[in-house]
Amino acid sequence: MNDLNENLENVNARIYRACLRAGRNAEEVRLLAVSKRQTAAKIRLLNAAGQTDFGENYVQEAIQKQEELGDLELVWHFIGPIQSNKTRELALHFHWVHSVDREKILRRLSNSRPADLPPLNICLQVNIDREDQKSGAMAEDIPDLAQLAFSLTGVRLRGLMAIPRATGHPDDALGSFREMFALYEQLKDGGLPLDTLSMGMSADIEQAIQAGSTLVRVGTALFGPRTQGSL
Repeated sequence: MNDLNENLENVNARIYRACLRAGRNAEEVRLLAVSKRQTAAKIRLLNAAGQTDFGENYVQEAIQKQEELGDLELVWHFIGPIQSNKTRELALHFHWVHSVDREKILRRLSNSRPADLPPLNICLQVNIDREDQKSGAMAEDIPDLAQLAFSLTGVRLRGLMAIPRATGHPDDALGSFREMFALYEQLKDGGLPLDTLSMGMSADIEQAIQAGSTLVRVGTALFGPRTQGSL
């Protein structure tokens, strides 16, 4: 068994155990393999082991991989900061965009989505810890942004995404994850048909699942440390 297969088994086992402890069904949590700076060959190997969802941070790198892997049925997620001049490419080449945080980007993605494709799945990124250097809308601005997203025809609002403050101690993120879950439930109670809470990474899978995550974004635990510059 190669390392990637073993890593995938280990991550799926962590998800299963975390769900068991939280009293949840493991089928409620989706694994997104963060493949930025990883090779197309590694993505192909992980897909052969059963992984279908892959997340990228850089548009041109992702498009190159999509061309190389066009024979596979993969689900591509964009999870990096969004530049306005990249919205057309995102709308053309991705199934999901997790990092929408302002009205301009939302409208551009909707308007750029080709009519022959299904609406683009999106998550709104929340700056849950109110960090100046981090992307994401403030929690109080999310309800209005969500209502706008729900009204647009080129996108389909699926839920929320967050990256809590990094402290080196996974349990420190639990409070932020719980705030995200409360906001997610608030929007659902308000009538929005959300099904995705994208939070949790390699170091804090367990805490995110405990708080209610439905999608964890895992890179290092699957691929190992990234090789800078390798595609």
